[in-house]
Amino acid sequence: MTRILDHTHDPAAQSWVDSARRPGADFPIQNLPLGVFRRRARPDGARLCVAIGDEVVDLNRAAGQGLLASFQPELQAAIAARTLNPLMALGRGAATELRHRVFALLRDGASDRQATSECLVPVETVELLVPADIGDYTDFYASIFHATNVGSMFRPENPLLPNYKYVPIGYHGRASSIVPSGTAVRRPMGQIKEGQAPDPVFGPSRSLDYECEIAAYLCGANPLGTEVPMAQAESRLFGICLLNDWSARDIQSWEYQPLGPFLAKNFATSVSPWVVTMDALAPFRVPFTRREGPAALERYCTGLLTEHPNKNCDTLAGLVPGTSEQRLQGLLTAMTWDEDDLNRQSTILQCRVGDRDRRERRTWDESFADDRQARAAAEA
Repeated sequence: MTRILDHTHDPAAQSWVDSARRPGADFPIQNLPLGVFRRRARPDGARLCVAIGDEVVDLNRAAGQGLLASFQPELQAAIAARTLNPLMALGRGAATELRHRVFALLRDGASDRQATSECLVPVETVELLVPADIGDYTDFYASIFHATNVGSMFRPENPLLPNYKYVPIGYHGRASSIVPSGTAVRRPMGQIKEGQAPDPVFGPSRSLDYECEIAAYLCGANPLGTEVPMAQAESRLFGICLLNDWSARDIQSWEYQPLGPFLAKNFATSVSPWVVTMDALAPFRVPFTRREGPAALERYCTGLLTEHPNKNCDTLAGLVPGTSEQRLQGLLTAMTWDEDDLNRQSTILQCRVGDRDRRERRTWDESFADDRQARAAAEA
């Protein structure tokens, strides 16, 4: 297991940005996730940024201030782009170089503090965008618990199909309907067939569902007709973010056979605007233990995972605003297939996968067939 720690992971390191020093801050100096923003007050276009406390570092302005002058021209050009794609195309080494420089600018005692402070923008004054131009994405059933739970909704007598323990199961999603977190999502319409009704009816979904998932952004590209060896799979992981995979379960149950979900899953997918780099996750790596699956298919098993066993991924969902909340927890260490498995599987038949691709891992399921609260919220 590769575990590379450096000065940017020092838990004692502090930033001179006050909001990043607060206990429990989402964006301390050890995190430094990447994103894309535009100012609400002026139409100056989309720009790359780094989150620190309650501020964003405008990387375009930082470059203009000469704070990133040590970078090679290709990295300078990537920072001036309007999406993270050019940066992802340069590979993880470029992201590491950027992380180290931004860390130096934001750390207590930084010599360029005054110039850097002029690059800070309060996050409440900006609009955070989808951070990359996503050309394609694949949604995988990475968790056997999620696969079993959803399967029980549609096939109670046979929830887990026999291929699950042999091969990562996924489908291609609809990239055109990916939206940043906070975007209003309209309730979808479609065909619904209730119970023993002789025919379906057309109308709004009455079983609108949400799923908290982990999405991975890939960097680099393999030529068409080649596969990514397992030994190289990890190097293609640029970073991860949280994702909400909206689902219309009543529409899905009618349309998904025999080719899988279609309209029930393509009306919206919400992604966090922040991409947490693999560098930032380095302190939380632990060996991955295969929980299910025949030993004969160890070609997929890599022994890599980016989560600490005692560190839960928490999500807080208010199903009925003001009256009901559920706190749901999941662990990446509970996955049946890890990110390298999914990256490898995507190219095993020589499909081209590049830096406009994203992978989803279903980490835990928040859909329950008999959850009356969820149904009430969906129907509100």
